Amino acid sequence: MKYTKYSTVIIGSGIAGLYAALKVQQQVKLPDGILLITKSRLGESNSRYAQGGMVAVMKENKTDSVASHISDTIKAGAGLSEFNTIKFISENSDAVVKDLLKFGVQFDKDDDNKFCYTKEAAHSVRRILHSGGDATGRMIEHALCQKVRENENIEIYEQTDAVELLVDSNECKGVLVFNNDIGEYETVYSPAIILATGGIGQLYKYTTNPKGATGDGLALAYNAGAIMQDMEFVQFHPTALAIDGDENRFLISEAVRGEGAKLCDADGNEFMAKYDDRKELAPRDIVTRANFNEMKENNSENVYLNAACIDSKKLAKRFPTISKKCLEHGIDITRDFIPVAPAAHYFMGGIKTNLKGETSINGLYAIGEVASTGLHGGNRLASNSLLECVVCAYSVAKYLKTIDLKTPKQISEKIKQIIDKYNDEDIILEEIDIKSLKTKLQDIMWNYVGILRNEKSLVEANELIYRLKADFPRSSKCLNREEYEFRNMLTVSGLIADCALSRKESRGAHFRTDYPETPENCIHSCIVKDDFLDKEKNFVK
Repeated sequence: MKYTKYSTVIIGSGIAGLYAALKVQQQVKLPDGILLITKSRLGESNSRYAQGGMVAVMKENKTDSVASHISDTIKAGAGLSEFNTIKFISENSDAVVKDLLKFGVQFDKDDDNKFCYTKEAAHSVRRILHSGGDATGRMIEHALCQKVRENENIEIYEQTDAVELLVDSNECKGVLVFNNDIGEYETVYSPAIILATGGIGQLYKYTTNPKGATGDGLALAYNAGAIMQDMEFVQFHPTALAIDGDENRFLISEAVRGEGAKLCDADGNEFMAKYDDRKELAPRDIVTRANFNEMKENNSENVYLNAACIDSKKLAKRFPTISKKCLEHGIDITRDFIPVAPAAHYFMGGIKTNLKGETSINGLYAIGEVASTGLHGGNRLASNSLLECVVCAYSVAKYLKTIDLKTPKQISEKIKQIIDKYNDEDIILEEIDIKSLKTKLQDIMWNYVGILRNEKSLVEANELIYRLKADFPRSSKCLNREEYEFRNMLTVSGLIADCALSRKESRGAHFRTDYPETPENCIHSCIVKDDFLDKEKNFVK
């Protein structure tokens, strides 16, 4: 096994990971360099699928204010959003956007060279920046990828999976990784490990997330003893293109409704007024449940989005990616109804962190979707996710500047034991039908831990997940990436089901048909692996 050391290791190559790599390299003294690990190829991540845009409270946008953004986020968050977190992220949005411009990120501007802003559900004003019309995530990621590739001080490991964190006495000393191309392991020692691994969409039968969104960072942190927060809160996007064939469903951005598109049934009858006065611009959880209810009542696999009411030239300019994708399936969005249905989209729970990215484990940091900062609460406000990614990446880099990043000189017996598990060549592993097991798990999560939940469904989910674990005889070392991903999916699915069962109320995206009320007072849920229960009291936010 190969052994290496780096001053900082970043796991994940979405916008949070890329921007963190650039800012850490720019601001921090790195005697042993910086390593960026991605299990795919650089440029393939959940971030690149973000269409609508990125929230930014810009000083030049006189219709907007930090106070307004805070208010909108709190209202959408169903009582669980943290005021100080929202304030910090909102106040830093202007500076971070202008810093992104220095890295080659371009946002759409009008004929007067001023930023174009759009409005999405639950926003009181237009404050969402976009790029390439409806390709914001892809455009930002492309610019940052280029800068990372050009930076000779950032080493990149592609097709590499992080399989276990090296933690002893509540301190992270590094990470053990597996190169899927060559089937070899490597031990990477580092005083700073930053998880930026994204979300969990692939746990569900229907999702807008790419195939890599398997909850890897969440499982890594949980198994290492980190405190996990609000794991029951999975956001389902109301409008994914209801056509299968790929590993995920194509997202029809909320911005389409923000520009005036209407939800309707097959006969063109609009229905959102029955569910909320804000109609199509109600918070995502409300629109999702409305669509889901209409589908059940009409025994249909989808509802429809009518964008034909928007000027055709505006549609073509604002939504070129969506227009092209729909045309591939014979749908002209300037004339035809778009078949849409809810799909798992974003994870609002995660590894509990403070605003410096610190987790409850020393030396372990988390940013982006894998982290739970308290920004999103029970229901993420549209386009707040990319903003959180970049502000928290900026913040963790600024914090690392204040500490001495020396790699450990001596390795404990416990960490040696972790490494030996993967170094043992005498272990012979037989192949497992992962595809079949994965399909079963996705069905369980969609049917029993989905948009509508109750005690019966969640208890059954736990029992079925337990049975699946018995069919997957891997405690640590696995045969390949697919097995490592499924191992992580099982872990995270169990956490989501457990926490959903424990929260006996409905709040935001977590809706219990047996507990439909939303009490005024609420608290965050926290869960930690049994072996580490005594550590929760040591974590100070």
